[in-house]
Formats: sequence, structure tokens, C-alpha cells
Amino acid sequence: MGNFACVEGAILAGCRFYAGYPITPSSEIFERASVRLPQVGGNAIEMEDEVGSMAALVGASFGGSKVMTATSGPGFSLMMENIGLAYIMEAPCVVVNVQRAGPSTGIPTLVGQGDMMQAKWGSHGDLEIIAYSPNSVQEFFDFTIQAFNMAEKFRTPVFVMADQVVGMMWERLRVPPAEEIEVVERQVMEPATTTRNSEHPLFDYEKDFLPMPVAGNGSRVNIDSLTHDSWGYPSTDHSVSEVLTRHLAGKVKDHAKEIWRWEEHYLDDAEVAVVSYGSASRSALAAVKMIRAKGIKAGLLRLQTPWPFPDEVVEKLSRNVSGLVVAEINYGQMIHPVRENSRCPVVGASWAPGTLIEPSVIVDAMQAVVVAS
Repeated sequence: MGNFACVEGAILAGCRFYAGYPITPSSEIFERASVRLPQVGGNAIEMEDEVGSMAALVGASFGGSKVMTATSGPGFSLMMENIGLAYIMEAPCVVVNVQRAGPSTGIPTLVGQGDMMQAKWGSHGDLEIIAYSPNSVQEFFDFTIQAFNMAEKFRTPVFVMADQVVGMMWERLRVPPAEEIEVVERQVMEPATTTRNSEHPLFDYEKDFLPMPVAGNGSRVNIDSLTHDSWGYPSTDHSVSEVLTRHLAGKVKDHAKEIWRWEEHYLDDAEVAVVSYGSASRSALAAVKMIRAKGIKAGLLRLQTPWPFPDEVVEKLSRNVSGLVVAEINYGQMIHPVRENSRCPVVGASWAPGTLIEPSVIVDAMQAVVVAS
């Protein structure tokens, strides 16, 4: 099961702490973690709500653990304030969102992809985020491991934007031998007694990847939710704000090309292409095969990392096709960055949440693009 595979990937990545609140269609992640984490010396705790869950992750992360939670749309909304806290405090953590239909409680056990923009813009401030979008049980496993690696490398929250279909379907899973699995370990700060009056700042914000102070290892350090200086103390000085925010955004933006992941199908000769992600991309691939059987050269660009958005990849594709179709289970979210970075017409093959998008809808959209061109 996709949700089970997520937990197994997290454990292999080194996760030893889970804090969460049950919510369909992600509850199996919590249930599995409650059984599996104690077996490997970890802990899974139920918090009073998603607000507390995210706060617990920040605390446990600074306690030295690799940490994770899982939720769905309504819980994701509640986590947003403390996601911003984790971001400015640079607390590595993984947040899994098994998306369902919305708004509000929507359809709790049926599929949707309505949280993609919330992932990028849901918390206030200038957040540059990393997010993965699996479309299979295997990718849910693989991307969870990768999410932990990126969280540790960049010292930031990382999202796995799954959806109900991926979370609850059953497929074969290959678990590689341990020696084949890359695991990024935490870079822990050496014990330090630097104070604000010292000539040597504790954090060098000119560097993208900073070692992390962990409670109990001997470091004397202040970690603050306010805009803070290189010693970790709050400051209203504009130059301090500039250095910190440039560091927080830049460590992702400046390494975007290293983070981008995408998959191409039939794009070598494509005259029209579909851009899709998550479970919707399975329907998109079926649609591409259907329309190619009719003699129309079509291809698929599957976004495995919707954020940071692979703008150069989309722009290059848009220069070689007559039009792009964005297929997603919502009424238009990722179509916006696709359109912003395209040099050709872009149309949406939108679909109301609740079921997988029908391949025929995507076929119709591609045919309309071909006719219009």
C-alpha cells in the first residue's frame, strides 16, 4: 500500500519520530508508523491537532531526530503557521500530504490535487520550498527517502505531495539493498560557546548548507522564530533581514537545477504535450498513447518535483510543440506556473475532485490544441 511504503521509506531514511493527528486518506501512515517506529527505537505520538503536530516536529528535530508527519488538506492548512516556523528556524522535517477532495472537509476518502498551490504559498512570507509528487507506490517509497535527504541537506521542511489514489492503492514495491540507498545524515554543529558579542558569528549565512545545533551537544545557541542575525538573536536591522531572507530563499533557488526531477514520454517527436503530476499523470500517459494511436504525435512531461518549479524544462518544451495541456484533478493550479513559463498556448484539462481524470478528457483537450494550431 502506498501509505505503508511511505513509512518504510521514512524508516530507511533514518526517521525516528512521528507526530500526527489521524486524517483520511493518510491515516494508514500514522497507524503504520505507530507500529514500525518503536520496532526500530523510534517514537510515534498522537498530538491534539495538526498545529501541535507540526510544533512537535520542530522540537524533535532540534532534539536530534529525523522527523515526519502526514496529513491531508484540512490538516495541511492547520500546519501552515508552524511550517513557516520550521522554515525560518531551518528545522529539517518531512510533511506528507495525501491530498483529497476539497475545499473544507470535501470528500474525505476520495482523490484530489487541490493543495499544490497551498504547498508553495500557504504559509506567509517568502518561502522557497521543495516538494515531490509521486505517481506510484514505488515512487512514494523512493520520494520519501529523497525528501528526508533534501530536508537534511538544505535544513528545511520538505513536502511529499501524494494523493488518495497513490496513498491507498496497492502495487509491487522493490526495497533495494541497504547499500544501494543513499541516506544523507545530519550535519551537526560542533560544540560552541559563541555569543552575540563574539567576533565570530555562529551561522555563516553566506553558505547554503549550515550545520545544525542540536540540544544537548554542548552548543550555546539561540534559535528564534523572529528574523535573526548570525548569532541567532532577533534583529530589526534591514541588513540583517536581507542576509537571512536571501539565505533562506537562495539555498533552494540557487540549487533548483539539482533538485528538479521530471520524466519524459514520447517528447522527441511531439507536436502537442501534456504536463501532469501525481496520479493524474497515469491517466495522462494513457491519453498520450490513445492519441498517438490516432496518428497525432503527442508526449507527456511528468513533474516529479512541482516545487521548485522546473521553469527551464517547461520553457524548452514549449518552444518545440504547438501547445501544452495541463492535466490535474482540480480546476487549475499547476497550470499557472506552466503558463507563466511557456512560449506556446496552454490549456487545462481540469477535473472535479473525487475520481481520477478520464483519459478521454485529456485526449479531447489535445485534439482541440492541434485543431487550433
